[in-house]
Amino acid sequence: MFSMIVLLLVMVGIILATTRLKMHPFLVLLLAAICMGFAGGLKAEAIMRAMTEGFGGTLGSIGIVVACGSIIGTFLENSGGAQRMAQWTLRLVGDRKSPLAMSITGYIVSIPVFCDSGFVVLSALNHAISRRTKISLAVLAVALGTGLYATHVFVPPTPGPLAAAANLGADIGLVLLFGVLAAIPVAAVGLLWAVLYCKRFTIVPGEEKVQASAEPFLPEDLKSYAPYMPGAFRSFAPLILPIVLIALKSISEYPTMPLGEGFLRAVLAIVGHPIVALLIGVSLSFLLPEKVKSDLLFNWVGEGIKNAGTIILITGAGGAFGGVLKEAEVGHYLGEVLSKWPLGIFLPFIIAAALKTAQGSSTVSMITTSALVAPLLGHLGLAEPLSRVMVVLAIGAGGMTVSHANDSYFWVVSQFSDMDTATALRCHTLATLIQGLTGISVIAALTWALL
Repeated sequence: MFSMIVLLLVMVGIILATTRLKMHPFLVLLLAAICMGFAGGLKAEAIMRAMTEGFGGTLGSIGIVVACGSIIGTFLENSGGAQRMAQWTLRLVGDRKSPLAMSITGYIVSIPVFCDSGFVVLSALNHAISRRTKISLAVLAVALGTGLYATHVFVPPTPGPLAAAANLGADIGLVLLFGVLAAIPVAAVGLLWAVLYCKRFTIVPGEEKVQASAEPFLPEDLKSYAPYMPGAFRSFAPLILPIVLIALKSISEYPTMPLGEGFLRAVLAIVGHPIVALLIGVSLSFLLPEKVKSDLLFNWVGEGIKNAGTIILITGAGGAFGGVLKEAEVGHYLGEVLSKWPLGIFLPFIIAAALKTAQGSSTVSMITTSALVAPLLGHLGLAEPLSRVMVVLAIGAGGMTVSHANDSYFWVVSQFSDMDTATALRCHTLATLIQGLTGISVIAALTWALL
């Protein structure tokens, strides 16, 4: 019982340290691991061993994947590939259905690109569309923002679901497959909220801002390369091909062997491994820019690796925290207590939602929750391979519930869309609440149907 009280205090401490004291989550999670170790009666040597093994084990499974995904995202941003995808989708559905176009674009772009960055890159296009079609910027912003948010919390190689899958021992390919499916109704309900509710808020960008935003969002030294933005096929390829390869590998390894046991399965076992598939995506991303000097491409790779570094370290710290919880057998006792409450798949959702609402970061919420829930899976009856996938997705649904004033994404959406705080709370925050509840409802239905 003492360990449970300390665990509760540590969770509160994580929230206060990251929100009030503005401490970095990497340091906070490491300190939390040490506190839990001593509270659990572990010796210093055992605590350090559990931390290093948890840290290294987590990074060993996802570190390269996170770095590759970040590089692909950087190339899509800097080359104009993300904008090209948006323009292609807009031409496909037409101006009057531009909210649908932005939702679809956000859904695709946010798989390798952080939702914050994706919104910044595509907000310029939102302003131009709003002026041309007279559709309120609030509608377009929420359509784009909710589309980005859906895959951000459900689909690897975005760091949140990737780290949760690693902590819980879930198959990344299955997480990707079911994540893509679960994200569709979640994005759709966000789009409906934008079209049906947010249209009452009239926000039209000024002429001066529209003219400025009509330019592709590119680094200053690439302005002269704007006419050479990549085509739609080249823009989609680095993102779509790795997803297809990873999904095919998981399908080929299904117990019924739907693709046989011969040469095709052997090939997919290699090229469908997340590391190899993402490396193929990185190679294709090198083809995105035209007439760009090689040293600039080198800088883009470095930028992608730098962006990945912070997430990799936070993820590793979450693994260290989970390692100590496992070593101290805190999860075993907690599992015995919680097993008396029929929460099932809703428990990881509730924990993740509470952490997300309190401290703001979806990624930190998902990493912390997965580390906490991992020892409880047996007690919750969710230890089977497919059950672990559903737990990852339930944590993702909680990790998006809700985005408000303590979340950087809230301010990105509001400030780049000319929304005041009250409007953003009514449009964006309520949308993420509805999305989260829709997500856990879909996942609970899948869990009931498949398990």
